[in-house]
Amino acid sequence: MRINIRQLAELVEGKVVGDAELIVETARPLAEAKPGDITFIENEKHLAQLHACPAAAAVVPHALSDPRKTMIQTSDPLAAFATIVRHLHGRPEQLPHGIDPRAVVHPNAQIGAEVSILPFASIGEGAVVGPRCRIHCGVAIGRDCKLGADVVLYPNVVLYDGTILGDRTVIHANSVIGADGFGYRFQSGRHVKVPQLGHVEIGNDVEIGACTTIDRGTFQATVIGEGTKIDNLVQIGHNCRIGKHNILVSQMGMAGSSSTDEYVVIAGQVGITDHVHIGKGALIGAKAGVTKDVPAGQRTLGAPATPEREQKRILMSLEKLPEMRKEIRTIKKHLGMADEAA
Repeated sequence: MRINIRQLAELVEGKVVGDAELIVETARPLAEAKPGDITFIENEKHLAQLHACPAAAAVVPHALSDPRKTMIQTSDPLAAFATIVRHLHGRPEQLPHGIDPRAVVHPNAQIGAEVSILPFASIGEGAVVGPRCRIHCGVAIGRDCKLGADVVLYPNVVLYDGTILGDRTVIHANSVIGADGFGYRFQSGRHVKVPQLGHVEIGNDVEIGACTTIDRGTFQATVIGEGTKIDNLVQIGHNCRIGKHNILVSQMGMAGSSSTDEYVVIAGQVGITDHVHIGKGALIGAKAGVTKDVPAGQRTLGAPATPEREQKRILMSLEKLPEMRKEIRTIKKHLGMADEAA
C-alpha cells in the first residue's frame, strides 16, 4: 500500500514534522528499515541509530526531531507504529463465522452470535460459548465450561470441565486449563490421590501463552485475576489465586495454594513454594526461589529469595571470595599456621 505521511499521522493522531506528502509503502523496525520505509523509536536513546538508519520517515516521541527525516510525533510511538504496520501490511484474515461441520458440538451447548468454531474442535455438554468467540482447530472444551465474549482459543487448547473464562480471554496453543492438581497423601506405603473437585476461573482481559498449565482447585477455584498476562511454559498449581494485572514470565512455577496481590511481576524460571503470598507490586527476579511471603512493593532476588539490596551485597561478597581466601592464606603463613586447604 502506498500512502503519504499526512494520512498516517491522521491515522495515529500524530503531528508531522517535515514533508507531509512523502510517500511510504512499508513499515519496518529500526534495524531492518530500508530507504523509503517508515520506522520508529521510543526515546532519544536511539536517536543516533535513527540518524544512521536509511528509513525516510520515523514515528517518534513528542519534541524529538531530525532535519534529515520526516517525523510523526506521538505520545506513544510503539502503539502508533503498530497501528501503521497493521494499516500498511493488512490485517489477518478474520475467521469465518459459524460452526465447521467437522467440529463436534454437544446439542445442549449454548453457542453465541458470530462465533467461529473451526474443524475438529470439541465442545461438551452444558458448555456456554459467548458471542464472537474464536475457537481454533483441535480445541477441547469440557462439560459446563463458560466462555465470555470475544474469547480466543488457539489450536489444541484444552479446557477441563467447569472452566470459566472472562471476556476477551486469549489462550495460546497447547495450553491446558483445569487439569487435576498434583495432590497425594502417603498411606500404607503408597501415594494415594487426593480428589481434585474444584475448577479454574479466569478473569476478563487475561492472556495465557502457549504450553502453559493451570490446575483446578482441590475443592474451590484456582483463580487468575483480571488483566493478568501469563507467558509460555508457566505452571500454576491447584488452589492458587493470582491477583489482577500480574505479569508471569516464561518457565516460572507456583506450587499449590500460593497467591499474589495486584500488579505483581514474576520473572523467568522463578520457583514459588506452596502457601506463599506475594504482596501488591512486588517484583521477583529471574531464577529466584521463593520460600516465604514477600511484602508489598519488595524487589527480591536469589535462591532462597531475599530483598534485592541484601542479595546484591551477598553477590558482591561472593565475587571477593577468591581474593579474601588468598589474603587469609597469606596471614596464616605470616603467623606460622598450617594451611589445611588443598
